[in-house]
Amino acid sequence: MDILEAKKSVADFMGRCYQRGLTTITGGNISMRYGDLMLITPSGKAKSSLCAEDIAEVRISDGENLTPDLRLSIESGMHRLVYVKNPDINAVVHTHPIFCCLFAASEEEIDTSLIAESWYLLDKVRKVPYALMGTEELAERVSDYSVGRNALLMENHGAITFGKTLIKAFDRLECLEQAAKLTYLSKAVKTAGLSAQQCEEISGLR
Repeated sequence: MDILEAKKSVADFMGRCYQRGLTTITGGNISMRYGDLMLITPSGKAKSSLCAEDIAEVRISDGENLTPDLRLSIESGMHRLVYVKNPDINAVVHTHPIFCCLFAASEEEIDTSLIAESWYLLDKVRKVPYALMGTEELAERVSDYSVGRNALLMENHGAITFGKTLIKAFDRLECLEQAAKLTYLSKAVKTAGLSAQQCEEISGLR
């Protein structure tokens, strides 16, 4: 796809996040690798109605904003470092879904082994220790934890997922929020999650 089509995809997936209740009107950010460029949603604009022209271009190699008329997301450094440290990642989705945030603010973990889909798509989800949003410290922590992972929780912050494509990263975010809901509801309904052997069999399908 050409760069305008790629930017439209980023904008469209951000809109999907808002429509699905996975983020607030100005919260969260999505990016996509496009050669040596990172195409990323801007700061301060309604995430429900972005278009291709709203998507910023940042050079991955040095972090230069090639669209200075657009205000970058404060987490652009975090996205860039994820791409630097993970050549196989081409899309990053970071939002603040309610149930994911509940677990991000607690000492409990999301149980991704309750159903097969979440174990297959997410495996065990690690929690990144707290760091102030928009800082280099947070960018370094998240990018270090991202290596070999499909999804992370950020303590007292939100969720972030990765993929070879935007749809895979978005799918993992939806699945993560569903797993968080199921984990919460499982405290009211007796559940039987996957056994260790079943998890191992599913892992072998990846």
